[in-house]
Amino acid sequence: MRSRYALPPNDGAPAASGPRHEARTLIRLLPYLWPQGQWSLRWRMVAALVCLIGAKGATALVPLLYKAAVDQLSRPVQPVDESATLWATVPLAILLGYGGARFLQLVFSEVQDLVFSRVSEGAVRSVGLHAFRHLHRLSLRFHLERQTGGLSRVIERGTRGIELMLRLVVFRSFPTVLELAIVCTILWTLLDWRFALATAVTIGLYGLFTMLVTEWRAKFRRAMNRSDAEAGAKVVDSLLNFETVKYFNNEDHEARRFDQALSSFERASLRSKSTLAALNIGQGAIISLGLVVVMTMAAQGVAAGTMSVGDFVLVNSYLIQMALPLNFLGMLYRELKQALIDMETLFTLLDQTPEVADAPDARPLRCDSPPEVVFDQVSFAYDPARPVLHDVSFRIPAGRKVALVGASGGGKSTLSRLLFRFWDVSGGAIRVAGEDLRAVRQDDLRRLMGVVPQDCVLFNDTLRYNIAYGRPSASEDEIQAVVQQAQLSDFIASLPQGLDSMVGERGLKLSGGEKQRVAIARTLLKQPQILILDEATSALDSHTERDIQAALRPVAEHRTTLVIAHRLSTIVDADEILVLEQGRISERGQHQDLLARGGAYAALWHRQQG
Repeated sequence: MRSRYALPPNDGAPAASGPRHEARTLIRLLPYLWPQGQWSLRWRMVAALVCLIGAKGATALVPLLYKAAVDQLSRPVQPVDESATLWATVPLAILLGYGGARFLQLVFSEVQDLVFSRVSEGAVRSVGLHAFRHLHRLSLRFHLERQTGGLSRVIERGTRGIELMLRLVVFRSFPTVLELAIVCTILWTLLDWRFALATAVTIGLYGLFTMLVTEWRAKFRRAMNRSDAEAGAKVVDSLLNFETVKYFNNEDHEARRFDQALSSFERASLRSKSTLAALNIGQGAIISLGLVVVMTMAAQGVAAGTMSVGDFVLVNSYLIQMALPLNFLGMLYRELKQALIDMETLFTLLDQTPEVADAPDARPLRCDSPPEVVFDQVSFAYDPARPVLHDVSFRIPAGRKVALVGASGGGKSTLSRLLFRFWDVSGGAIRVAGEDLRAVRQDDLRRLMGVVPQDCVLFNDTLRYNIAYGRPSASEDEIQAVVQQAQLSDFIASLPQGLDSMVGERGLKLSGGEKQRVAIARTLLKQPQILILDEATSALDSHTERDIQAALRPVAEHRTTLVIAHRLSTIVDADEILVLEQGRISERGQHQDLLARGGAYAALWHRQQG
């Protein structure tokens, strides 16, 4: 049976690849390049295409002007007098046109880059933001079954792949194809169809060879992606659990795991590089053969008198001009394939459907006062083969406090997560203010709730940021008020930087009790109508726990409160106490009533009291 915490083999493996998938990936990118309603970006796209055509036109004109100058120079000239100069041999217009064409080529290229950069960077930003928002919309189960390091690599490589693909397609691939078409047309028109045919065959063979070999090499790129994601995930996981590694002296074990991932990446990388050498040799052979054929035909034409020296220079100039883009064509195709693979992986992530989603007709949920919460015959299972809850029914009246106690694994935290709608119930229903949770908007539901979890994880930022995270718009006076309520004042006063002190990665610079008090403060700042306390004082000493309980008591009086506790001394004042055993409620009542019964609650109380 697969655990709900099991991790997949990797998070960086690309999705299935192929022409259909690649075309679909490109189509999915188009809305980001041609965004609805953003006419300024659309005009930039059109202007960039105009500049691109202008740049390639100027590039094709340069060899023609060079040919004209050579023909003028190769013609015998009889000077009228000794004052004859270069200007009499080569018309000034040709030289000025040659220099102007080269300058225009540069100007058009730079303007195109400048104009299109806004479009490309906007597309990368939009896709990255969309992916980030989508990850936060996915269910808790998805994140429990994924490694954060692998997910971050998927987004990083995907957005980088989009930027790379746009740069290669717009600035390299499309201009190269356009230039080759112009060159073949000029050669056919000015010289002979055989030159155009030879050029087209050379280009066709080059392209076909490149695609076949690159397709064969793609599997090595996929293997590199998998190994890279695995290595990144192991690094993040190990560093996030730095203290655990130290506790068990497992630095060497972690290093071995990381080295195994690096070793897999090394093998895939070496295979990729060896096959790249074969690709480059084959490409060089095809280009060299094409050059020899075309130059031989041009030399025969000059020898036969059917072509001028300028025509020979024209052919040579065009071939040299084409050779550079053709050499880059292989690299462009390889990089484009790799970018498409990375983009496809990112879009596959975007295709993940949230397990818990708002219904199409989801209603808003507004409560101006603490609502009643009802659990009606709730059943739930993370895995169908292992049910966690069985027909659990109870209610929390508006503004009252209900506590859940029992052994670990009994389903207490699962109930709080179902109430927060991290999962949907397998059977029964949970209602807030008379509304089934599945029929209301998640955002409205969660705005009503404040949770103090047992494991308080903080952002690697200041104390002020972590406390204000409960309500970022809160004023300084409101922050100071919850600091006082959470018994943090003395601790913050002892810090040189006060509220501006950094808490470290996941709050590791703070003790367990300090982190828990920060979590309580930010929850109080949210001012929720429903309060969930999941072992909220478990990391506190007895004295601080009593102070926090005294501070929480008046806060909970005005809220619908669900308390999960192992220490029974913290919930003796609850309006009702539920004892959960193996996913079922075995006892319920108030503290004194449960003690008088002498059942499971009384036995647990006496054990804790010694």
